[in-house]
Amino acid sequence: MKKLDSSQIRAMYLEFFKQHGHTIEPSASLVPKDDPSLLWINSGVATMKKYFDGSVVPKNHRLTSSQKSIRTNDIENVGKTARHHTLFEMLGNFSVGDYFKKEAITWAFELLTSPEWFGWDKEKLYMTVYPEDTDAKKFWQEAGVAADHLIDMDDNFWDIGQGPSGPDTEIFYDRGEKYDNLAPDDPENYPGGENERYLEVWNIVFSQFNHKPDDTYEPLPRKNIDTGMGLERVVSIFEDAPTNFETDLFMPIIEKTQALSDGKKYGENAQDDIDFKIIADHARAITFAIGDGALPSNVGRGYVIRRLIRRAIVSGHRLGIKDDFLYQLVPVVGEIMKSYYPEILKQKDYLEKVIHSEEKRFNETLSDGLQLLGELMDNLKKTNQKTVEGKDAFKLYDTYGFPLEMTKEYLEDAGFSVDETGFKAEMQKQKERARNARGNDKSMGVQRDLLIDIKTPSEYVGYSQLEVDDAKLLDIIVDEKLVDQAGAGEAEVIFDKTPFYAEMGGQVADQGTIVDEDGNLCAKVTDVQHAPNGQNLHTVEVITSLSKDHQYKLSVDRKFHALVEHNHTATHLLDQSLRNVLGDHTQQAGSLVEPNYLRFDFTHFGSVTKEDLQKVEDLVNEEIFKAEPVTTVETDQETGKKMGAIALFDSKYGDKVRVVSAGDYSVEFCGGNHVSNTSQIGLFKIVSESGVGAGVRRIEAVTSKAAFDYLNNEEALLKQVADQVKTIQVKEVPNKVAQLQEQIKDLQQKQDKLESKIASQQANSVFDDVKEVNGNKIITGVLNVSGMDQLRQLADTWRSKNLSDVLVLGTQSGEKANLIVAVSEEKVKDGMKAGDIIKSISKEINGGGGGRPNMAQAGGSKPEGLPKAMEAAVAWLENF
Repeated sequence: MKKLDSSQIRAMYLEFFKQHGHTIEPSASLVPKDDPSLLWINSGVATMKKYFDGSVVPKNHRLTSSQKSIRTNDIENVGKTARHHTLFEMLGNFSVGDYFKKEAITWAFELLTSPEWFGWDKEKLYMTVYPEDTDAKKFWQEAGVAADHLIDMDDNFWDIGQGPSGPDTEIFYDRGEKYDNLAPDDPENYPGGENERYLEVWNIVFSQFNHKPDDTYEPLPRKNIDTGMGLERVVSIFEDAPTNFETDLFMPIIEKTQALSDGKKYGENAQDDIDFKIIADHARAITFAIGDGALPSNVGRGYVIRRLIRRAIVSGHRLGIKDDFLYQLVPVVGEIMKSYYPEILKQKDYLEKVIHSEEKRFNETLSDGLQLLGELMDNLKKTNQKTVEGKDAFKLYDTYGFPLEMTKEYLEDAGFSVDETGFKAEMQKQKERARNARGNDKSMGVQRDLLIDIKTPSEYVGYSQLEVDDAKLLDIIVDEKLVDQAGAGEAEVIFDKTPFYAEMGGQVADQGTIVDEDGNLCAKVTDVQHAPNGQNLHTVEVITSLSKDHQYKLSVDRKFHALVEHNHTATHLLDQSLRNVLGDHTQQAGSLVEPNYLRFDFTHFGSVTKEDLQKVEDLVNEEIFKAEPVTTVETDQETGKKMGAIALFDSKYGDKVRVVSAGDYSVEFCGGNHVSNTSQIGLFKIVSESGVGAGVRRIEAVTSKAAFDYLNNEEALLKQVADQVKTIQVKEVPNKVAQLQEQIKDLQQKQDKLESKIASQQANSVFDDVKEVNGNKIITGVLNVSGMDQLRQLADTWRSKNLSDVLVLGTQSGEKANLIVAVSEEKVKDGMKAGDIIKSISKEINGGGGGRPNMAQAGGSKPEGLPKAMEAAVAWLENF
């Protein structure tokens, strides 16, 4: 077999299909755009939905890609099996209504067996097919596959419910007898069975039916091809590796981990090997996920990243790695993948910073988890039980990152077990919550054939003119039918030329009017979107009527359009200013350009300080006041990149691109509308900055008159404050407010002293009333003090004077009740815990609380229950 590494295999696959007329699609971000049905991009076809459902018609109907993907539905299996991964690459070739079974099968066999390409022995290849798919069997045999290498499989039908579906064919590679893990006569010892010898390497889906809501199937008008070949599996064949992990995609990570471990070696111990694999897999996944803008958090994608980091750290601890180590694997991942993903090494410092920060945080959490586990075992000992409840084991897993196996290991060493059934029930509840959070959005729609069939050319002229006097109406759609005339009501229309901008790249669509040759208002344009073949599709409210092939005057609302231009150019200046102030790691994560305001989402680790936000705003205004020319050049992508143009993540660029430059400050690919000079923006003002998701921040801002109005309103509020604090000039407000704050501070200190004095006087009488219960001295009392702070001060006084074994105090604060319990150090050593007492008595005030063994506190909504809480404390001591 040829000696090819992972980079060469990936490149060879893409080149093969390029030579067969396919366009190579770049690997998209792992974070899906405009697809709530997906948490992550989980396959190559996930990035092609817009082509398969007909919402966009690709320039080339033949596509190929190597798509990074994440799947996290079975994280627990990673490291334990040969081929489970969270991050993997899916090689794929796709036909959108172009070629079908014959070509897909013929090319697959050519790529796999031709000496020019993979050069595999065809005798080692087996194909499973859907029993009723006689065409697939015929084409495989015509390609050169022997009949006894074709296997009927009833499962070979791809169907995920309503939407596209169809038969598929899977390709298996016979790795030879040395990989036999089953007896020769075992019913699973065949290509397609559960065994290690026959490795599935490629799945080809023939998408030819529409699965309808009534569970019937109808032929799709355009049949498609969707294939997936796991790069990791193919590399394992070329390198004759027992599992995917012993390949050049993983071994450098494992070797680096070995060097960091406490003398552990890969291949010497089964449990150690699992941990090495977990670390190698998870290091890749978190590096790419964070690189694509996701960040650790407690929800959604962030939760997945946090869980992977924690799982890897726990594995590191088992390998004897006590220090932070995971961040040190980022450059190793970057070196492995640099031929196709150079961005990892470019972002190395940022990625290391994020991962290292999360490691430090979890190492503290890990200690807390171990403490909780110790407390669980202590409680079991007291009650003579041997099994930790499933919900407690799940808390260790979910909150502290302890895999079930780790919890079991700790418990078994101490002679305990865990309720695994209860744990699995809690796990299922979590999966259902996650599934419900993603909603029931369709994963892939069916083609809107009417729009796909409309291919009449239409020109957008809005870059240079906002009115067209002789626009010819080419197509009218009413109720999903092509008509020659539309009466009053809603319709969709396409003209041969139009000044109306179709919504794209965050810029909202233009609005305006349609007038006939006699000057009569015929319709209002309410929205404009791109049709699948690229035309501007106008949604209109017809006032009188519109007729096909007639000419009309199209007029864009100039004021609306100008305000959008101001905000769009300001968005470009804001994007560059954020990079200048926060760093090049910031990436646009979405935008909205309206006439009245702009919204800009960007990736950033941590909040933005007020100082940095002010710097950003100042930089934008500086460029506005410079009155820099805003120019647009139409060129090819390569030239645009050489000009320094920034490509935004949510845009797909064609052969020709528009490069928009605001002086020398901002250079971006952009198809939107802009001012001709930055001075036209007038003024830029940030009105808010906030977090909107894991690692995503949002800035909202206004420009032009809206910014002027905003500042006027702020000034009016400031003048109102000046009147209230009785200052003559606005500039004196800060000093006056500072003086008032000092006065308030002085008054507060005096009040605190008086309250402390009153509290001490009350405490003296309480402290004198010492009861002895079951051999323990206790002081209880309900006091009239200001709150928990006063109770804590009294507890400190009690402890310094060693007045009793237990102190229980309560007070009413408004409609709330506060309780505090303190226990002497001697009694803590005897096993008495303040937390146990507070839990027992806080129910009397409809509350709850906790704390350390020597001091605990609680709050509740029933202050009238405080006297009963004192009685409950005495009763608790009687039973201790």
